[in-house]
Amino acid sequence: MAHFPLTKTNWLVGFGKIPTKNAIWHDQDLFATFGSPSSMAFSASKRFVIVGEITKGLNLNDIVQMWEKDGRECLRNIYSFFAFVIWDCEKHQLHLCRDGVGGKTLYYTTDHSSWWIAPCLQSLRPYHQAEIDPFALRDYLCCAFVPGERTMWKGVKELSAGNILTLPQLETNVFWRIEDKSKSEIEDMGYYADRLRHLLLQVVRENLPEHEKVGVFLSGGLDSSAVAALSAKIHQQEVIAYSIHFGKDLPNELEFSGLVAQHCDLEHQLLEISFRDMWKFLPEAMALLDDPIGDPLTVPNLLLAKLAKQSVSIILNGEGGDPCFGGPKNQPMLLNQVYGGNLNTSYLRSFQKCADDLPQLLKPEIWELVKDQPFFFEPDLNSDMDFLQKLFMINIKFKGADHILTKVNNLLGAVDIEGRSPLFDPRIVDLSLSMPINCKVAGAIEKSVLKQAMIDFLPTEIIHRPKSGMMVPVQLGFQKYWNKQAKDLLLSKNAAIAPYLQTETIRSWLNYQGDPWKRYGVKLWLLVSLELWIQKHR
Repeated sequence: MAHFPLTKTNWLVGFGKIPTKNAIWHDQDLFATFGSPSSMAFSASKRFVIVGEITKGLNLNDIVQMWEKDGRECLRNIYSFFAFVIWDCEKHQLHLCRDGVGGKTLYYTTDHSSWWIAPCLQSLRPYHQAEIDPFALRDYLCCAFVPGERTMWKGVKELSAGNILTLPQLETNVFWRIEDKSKSEIEDMGYYADRLRHLLLQVVRENLPEHEKVGVFLSGGLDSSAVAALSAKIHQQEVIAYSIHFGKDLPNELEFSGLVAQHCDLEHQLLEISFRDMWKFLPEAMALLDDPIGDPLTVPNLLLAKLAKQSVSIILNGEGGDPCFGGPKNQPMLLNQVYGGNLNTSYLRSFQKCADDLPQLLKPEIWELVKDQPFFFEPDLNSDMDFLQKLFMINIKFKGADHILTKVNNLLGAVDIEGRSPLFDPRIVDLSLSMPINCKVAGAIEKSVLKQAMIDFLPTEIIHRPKSGMMVPVQLGFQKYWNKQAKDLLLSKNAAIAPYLQTETIRSWLNYQGDPWKRYGVKLWLLVSLELWIQKHR
């Protein structure tokens, strides 16, 4: 039996023709091991057994009793993030369940003589071959994460959010679906802003811990400022705000985060992250991620979590505001709508990663293999619905579940902090998808309804400031600080990416040949992250 890291929130289940001698609990062909007794519970009749994790509110014992009474229908009424399996001792069926938004992850191997299931992809490493999935590689190079059911490893899949997979039948059922619900005849902005305000107060209250101080990640943008302000208003204990910057000589948002902290009377802790820190801690960040994520914020998220761990055990963040209330309004997609270009191509280009570079970046045999394979999101992208609503849904469904939430879950969980994302609560998502588009994007004003909902809680400078995003200076990093290390890492004959990517293309990027738009830094960070992820996980 391979070593299994028994962390507090980790667990592993095997089903089929597998050894059970090292199991903490087993029943016929089922194997289960876990790091905490709270990771397992039995129904009153002992027919159903649950193993997994759920955040806030209900516990696993509550869930397994609900399942015994109402079956899978009970999942529709759970508003927490969860990933668990339920074993039916009578029918010898195993049900894999993941929450509707994807706040928790759930992975399983696809050798159908036996299955191994875990919330952490690393836990399954002893049970599958270390072979890269070329389609997942293509998707990562385009999006900076792996969307949908694929993982970077062949032979391992991720259960899609809102799904139940029943083994051994391999039957999939959907219990919660992200879909367009904007059918109401009500179009009054004030009506939706009022509903959103009340729901935000409720959801933030539910996410605050009892009798202990709490942290909030505060960038100074509308989303994180909203969560910070509501936390300060509701919480009876201390609220600590955490913000980052990259040095006084580089652009930052400290003016705005400081304004919010002062307005809400929060303790405000600042973390300066150097270029040395970014490079030094990138291997650790990649080792902690299930699938690679090429977002330069991975290292800042990890370092901010380490700082917060000194004072708090729960961190709230503003993730979810962009996909729910107006983030995907980007120039490539709007130009596509105006000029009638290819929708799939425009969507890939909107990530501003390597979509246009694939024929030159991938080895010819890899490119030939993947070039005509549809992307996982294409059915959603080509559906018949409002253009912007479609973008909101896709970004919630894929970027939310497969990038934002898994990044928060992995990096904060690694330092034993629970990250909570109130704006990704299923009730917030449902409400956002029930609103007319003009409530979210009113002309050139994004997040209109969220701004109106928060107008009494935040300074006007925050309500009316344009979105800028956290600018991580990776371009300057590769030009001035990391170039030699990156060349040694990416151009080595022994590089893990060497069998898949063309060295000459990478070399030209490292030498900044033909880079008028200053995008090579982002692409190089993507490749360095991938190389380190494969090294750490293989």
